[in-house]
Amino acid sequence: MLSTGALRAHLLAARLAGPVATSREDSLRSYRLFAARDPRVTLGLDPQWAWGERDLLRLMADKCGVSGDPAYRSGPDVIDPERTLRALGAFAGRLAAVARRRAPVLIGTGHPHRLLGFYAGLADALSAAGCLVLTPAQGRCVDITTRFGVRTYRLDYVRGVALVREPGGEGAGCEPGAHTHSPLPVRAALEALADAGGPLPELVVGDHGWVCGAGQLGFEAVGLADTDDPALFVGEAEGRVSVAVPIDDAVRPAYYRPLTRYVLNRACLSQ
Repeated sequence: MLSTGALRAHLLAARLAGPVATSREDSLRSYRLFAARDPRVTLGLDPQWAWGERDLLRLMADKCGVSGDPAYRSGPDVIDPERTLRALGAFAGRLAAVARRRAPVLIGTGHPHRLLGFYAGLADALSAAGCLVLTPAQGRCVDITTRFGVRTYRLDYVRGVALVREPGGEGAGCEPGAHTHSPLPVRAALEALADAGGPLPELVVGDHGWVCGAGQLGFEAVGLADTDDPALFVGEAEGRVSVAVPIDDAVRPAYYRPLTRYVLNRACLSQ
């Protein structure tokens, strides 16, 4: 079993927490865009409260441990590993609860290049515990606005984890999926489930638009978020995201394996 102390050391050594690769400039830009209700950073969340840049900075200092000093404008951002550990414990608690009920779950990621393995480990364990890991709307096309204009992606599943690919990107040697912040994939998946008469997920697990899009529609949602992803923490503060785990979401995929072990151990789901 991976101890809390060992995971704390790993978080710092792998730069999953502590000084992270996400820059202060990127984080502040996201807070500015979120305050302006830019859909690129609201990720499908429609905030109930008025959030100014200073409000968001205070929230992120509380939730993530970033510097609350508005004069700190450049350099690396920081995630407090103690906040990450507490959130991972709460995250594990939600997995344990859904596993006890053997309830259906939906898992999806906008970061397949980095986080697919982390989520696939959770999907395997939840399935082994008797949960139905849902895979709705496989193959459905979703038009997503990107910086290059509107592009069509295809919803796909790998080991029970939803992601989007560019059409024709399913062959051997292809990239594992596309990076996206969009809530449209989770909306498509949930719509397909509703049209088919269910079952609907009792928990949605993921990141970016998968969490915020599901939470906005009233589904319980938990996920990982970086310092430049304020939407998940706003959703948590407003009660529409159950758990947002502060962590760098773009390090090497192998660095997330200890997190999978830790979460599954805490959830009593280790195989």
